[in-house]
Amino acid sequence: MSAIQKSDKKHGFIFYFAMFLALLFLSATIFFQSHFYPGTMINGIKVSLLNTASADRKISEAASAYVLTLRERGNGKEMISGTEIGLIPNVDNSSTLLKSEQNKIFWAFSFWQTEALEFGNAFTYDELLLSDKFETLGCMDESRVIRPQNATLRYGNGSYEVIKEINGNLVNKGLLLFYIKNAANNGKGILDLDDKQCYIDPKLRSNSTKVANTKAKVESYLASKIIYQYQDGSETVDSEEISQWIEFDDELNILFNHDKMKQFLKELAAHYNTLGKEREFITASGKKIIVGGGDFGWKVDIKGEVEELAEAVVRCETLYKEPKYLQKGAARGLNDIGTTYIEIDLSRQYLWYFDEGVLVAQGAVVTGNVSSGYKTPDGIYSLKYKIKNAVLKGHNYRVGVSYWMPFNNDIGIHDASWRSQFGRDIYLTRGSHGCVNASFYLAKTLFENVSVGTPVVCYY
Repeated sequence: MSAIQKSDKKHGFIFYFAMFLALLFLSATIFFQSHFYPGTMINGIKVSLLNTASADRKISEAASAYVLTLRERGNGKEMISGTEIGLIPNVDNSSTLLKSEQNKIFWAFSFWQTEALEFGNAFTYDELLLSDKFETLGCMDESRVIRPQNATLRYGNGSYEVIKEINGNLVNKGLLLFYIKNAANNGKGILDLDDKQCYIDPKLRSNSTKVANTKAKVESYLASKIIYQYQDGSETVDSEEISQWIEFDDELNILFNHDKMKQFLKELAAHYNTLGKEREFITASGKKIIVGGGDFGWKVDIKGEVEELAEAVVRCETLYKEPKYLQKGAARGLNDIGTTYIEIDLSRQYLWYFDEGVLVAQGAVVTGNVSSGYKTPDGIYSLKYKIKNAVLKGHNYRVGVSYWMPFNNDIGIHDASWRSQFGRDIYLTRGSHGCVNASFYLAKTLFENVSVGTPVVCYY
């Protein structure tokens, strides 16, 4: 055979082989116009080489047999079947439509582009049936729910112990429902609630920096020591007392329980407060009597002291102190009147003013009219203020005075130019409306010497 004949034979073989490959490719192209590429998956269902009708049947069968398994904490499992939620093929995403997304000519590329062969959302469900099933899930049952708890701190034996968090099993309903719907749409058979972070977990864990920092800070507070000293003893605020006041919110921020602090200070205030208490008092005549009531005396400022006490603890201080006061007496202790005071004997109708124990002024007075119900109250008060040339007004009177020195609301000491006599028993039937009427000279002397805040002791 000549070289020319051999060459023609070779070319003929190549031609016919090429024609065969072209015919094969054309046949495959025609085939894959109505059939899915090799390896094609719809909702995890293999539809390789199936036409759309066969694929739809297979998807329909899968919908009827579908079961979603929920893997829950504590090795719990629950099932949701396709029939319970009305699962059916999604006509808006049928295999015919999905097939149209595959390139009809370049089918051969499917062997290398596997990501293009996966389709989802081939199922749809009845929203109402799914909602009803969702509400009846065991993980939705409140009686079975263990709520998450943050790590916290608990005091004991002079320090704070870290209490480990509780994870619980409270689900994020919105997130869980989203993943169930997504699984049903895409034919996923298993939904692990932990993997999808469907649980509401504690915000603070025992190994967090927040817990460590808070523990260090609150234990530094326990080093504080505040000693309250009073006349017959003292009261120490130490770690045991402080620990009773400290609490934590959900985010482990340190809080002071002001109610407990107030209760402590109320008990402490009994050693300081003299307001309203009965006291021994030596009268100008040398007689020892018991007087009480009125608005004079020491009174602890509970609210203000709570704030100061909390600040001292936060600063980790050790200090000796006395509490803040709303008002003070003239001297320490129960007998807090001191040696500068105005004394009024309401029975004898007589007034004395002592300055540092020295008698500065004295004289007869007229007090409240007993028969008319204007009896001047007894008790210990303090001079509130003093002014000249005041106009006193009442229900049925209006009168001007030169010196006005109130000590008990609208009851005070003033001159009474309309009176020519003072003392004796005038007050029983012709007394004042409750004030202490004094002669012009006595009122003037008092006004010029007495200071605002001076105790005024009234007794019968």
